[in-house]
This record gives sequence, structure tokens and C-alpha cells, in this order.
Amino acid sequence: MQAKTISTTAAPAAIGPYAQAIVLDKLVFTSGQIPLTPEGQLIGESIVEQAEQALRNLEAVLKAAGSSLTQVVKTTVFLQDMNDFATVNEIYGRFFTEHKPARSAVQVARLPKDVKIEIEAIAYLQ
Repeated sequence: MQAKTISTTAAPAAIGPYAQAIVLDKLVFTSGQIPLTPEGQLIGESIVEQAEQALRNLEAVLKAAGSSLTQVVKTTVFLQDMNDFATVNEIYGRFFTEHKPARSAVQVARLPKDVKIEIEAIAYLQ
């Protein structure tokens, strides 16, 4: 098995020595997506704006890999503040409508660029 590196200009470029995603066999492993525009600009100060952008980035990376949100089997949501959990749930539910992957959500001390949210996923290819 050979791993394939995924890179797309539809999502922000990696801000370190890592790939946006890796495809191995029929699985896609994304790096954490934060609320940067594809041009690398931080978007929004609210958890609503930031969660929406992180999920749009996740969607773009999955599409570049040949997958989609409906093929996600597991996500991990990293939150700066667990008090944002209910708000993030509402936004997350707009992106994952009928399909509900397994998920973990954790509060962390700090995220890259001091954002409020980061989301990573594991998906499959058909």
C-alpha cells in the first residue's frame, strides 16, 4: 500500500510540515482544519463563523481526496472553550444532516493561531 498526499487550493495550505490529508488504501485521514480561508486569512471572531469555515475547509479537503462529508466515519472536534459545544453542535448538524459519523469533542488549552475550533476527520473512498 502506498499513501497518497492530498493538496488543494480550495482549502488553506498547511501551516507546517504536514499534508492537508493522506489517502491510504480506501481511507482518508485529514489534518485538523481551522477557520482560515483558502488564501490563509483567519475568518471571524465568533465560534459560529469559525466552525462554519473549518467545516467548509474539511469538506474541500475531502472532495480533493475523492470523498465527502457523507463518507466520514469519525471526526474529532477540538474546542478552545467547551461552553461553545451547543453552538458547534448546531452548526455541525447543518453539515452532517442525515449521515452522523462517530465524533469526539475535547477542550484544549490552545489551538494554532489562537482559533476557537479545529476539526479533523477519517473518511472512506467508494
